[in-house]
Order: sequence, then structure tokens, then C-alpha cells
Amino acid sequence: MELCNYCNQKSKAAQNLNALELEKLELNCNPVTFRKGDRIMIQNALSFSLVYVKSGMVKVHVMGPEREQILKITKGPCYLGIPTTVGAKINQYSVTAIMETQVCFIGVDIFRELLMTNGNFAYQIVLDLCRNELQNFQKYINQLQKQGPGKIAEALLHFSDKVFNDLNYELPITRNELGDLTCTSRETVSRILTDFVQNKMIEVDNRHIKIINKKQLEMISQMG
Repeated sequence: MELCNYCNQKSKAAQNLNALELEKLELNCNPVTFRKGDRIMIQNALSFSLVYVKSGMVKVHVMGPEREQILKITKGPCYLGIPTTVGAKINQYSVTAIMETQVCFIGVDIFRELLMTNGNFAYQIVLDLCRNELQNFQKYINQLQKQGPGKIAEALLHFSDKVFNDLNYELPITRNELGDLTCTSRETVSRILTDFVQNKMIEVDNRHIKIINKKQLEMISQMG
């Protein structure tokens, strides 16, 4: 097990911890490696620890009254489950690995102690929560007001700009899941991708995406 003090994948928050605090964290931290498809958090289950994704990629998803909704795709490093673990005790969503993912489960008691005793650590956690909330606001507005092409264009650009930092990438989710992420059906996803290909904005080979006209894709995303 890699010691917390020497871990090169520490969060910005954990970088503010001193040697004694890192030692306490290490004693209350359980590292686990998950394979693609493994469930990391389960909706409606009791939670006694929060999740720090060191590396890899996960989907955060909720089962609603009619169907599953993917709230976001995120990659490490990031924290998941802070509001649930600290404030509710019951997981409000599930988290599933979509590629091999390294995770640290951190005990809620030590996490609360660090929040109360280390102001710089707490500030970074609050900053991260605020950024996530603002991103969620924008996502909710986009899902409500954008049409299908705008939603799909936004998702493709998100993977390119925020996840892979490349115009060429392997889509880490199925078309069904892309529909769940963008609040559209699989058939709509396939039709829109075909339209984008025919209009020479992207190239598609199974799950491989190559963006060849980013400006036009950005325009569709912005226009909705």
C-alpha cells in the first residue's frame, strides 16, 4: 500500500495536511482497485466512508421513477460522497467504474476531524464542493433548455476538453449510457451522431470519436 505521506496523487486538500495528519489519514484509509463495471457506491445503502478517486474514471448515476439517469462522468483525482457521508449517511446515488479505477475509502470520523482542525484542508474541500455545485447548475439548465443536438455536442466536447484533452478519444460509455447522460434516447443519440458525421463535424468508428470541426460543434452546443 502506498503511504499517504508519499502518495503522488494526493488531492489539493490533502496537500495541506502535515505529517501527523497524513499518518492519521493513512490509518483510516482503505485503498481498493476496481475493474470496469464494478460498483463503488450503491444508491440507498448506508455510508460510513467517503470515496477519493485517485485515478481512473467513474459514472455517477441515480435510479429514478422510470429510468436510470447518469449525473456525470468524472475522472480522478476527485472526492465523491462528501454531502452524503457527512450529512445524510444514506448514499443518494451510485458510482460505477467505467475503466480500471483506484479508490481510497476514507473513514468519516477522521475526515470530519481534519475539516474541524485544518482550515486550509477544509477550505479546499468547500472550494471543490462549490465548483461542483456551479457545474451542476449549468448542467441542469442545459438539459432543460437545449435540444438533442446541443446536448450531444456538449457531451462530446466535455469528453474532449475535460476528460481526455484530445480531439481523438475512445468514448468510455455506450450509446445507451450517452442517452442517460444527456436525457435522450439511444435512437436519438445514434441519429444525431450520424448527422454530425454526415456534416463532417466528427468521425465515428464504433466508440472511437474524432472531432474534425470543433468550431461547428461548439456552435451547436452553444445554440442548443
